[in-house]
Amino acid sequence: MKFNKLIPELSVTDTQKSLQFYVDTLGFTIDYSRPEDKFYFLSYEGSQMMIEGINDHWQTGELEHPFGRGINFQIEVSNVSVLMERLEEANIPLFRPLKESWYRGEEAEYGQLEFLVQDPDGYLLRFTQDIGERKL
Repeated sequence: MKFNKLIPELSVTDTQKSLQFYVDTLGFTIDYSRPEDKFYFLSYEGSQMMIEGINDHWQTGELEHPFGRGINFQIEVSNVSVLMERLEEANIPLFRPLKESWYRGEEAEYGQLEFLVQDPDGYLLRFTQDIGERKL
């Protein structure tokens, strides 16, 4: 297994609820796990993340819902519509609806379709689909 150079590990309040969201609803796969430690390594189309039940190892302060304040995780996927349909079927509301966004780089703008959703602990996930670039 090849590991990405940056892999977020999210502390979660209920691993089973988080697995239902990430695996059952969104379609992430469990690459490996240590259920006795409430630890799961997940992936989706090349993106990797870990979830682990709250423990004393990583907690730097009191955790209050929503977790992950001040950060969102951008996850590029091949088709955002598939994920939106899965979330709708599960009655999970979007934090921000689907929109087309263009971001300026040095010599071009880069386009993507994107929407945001919060996981059960409030971590903000931004799912994106590349729609190309245009020169400035």
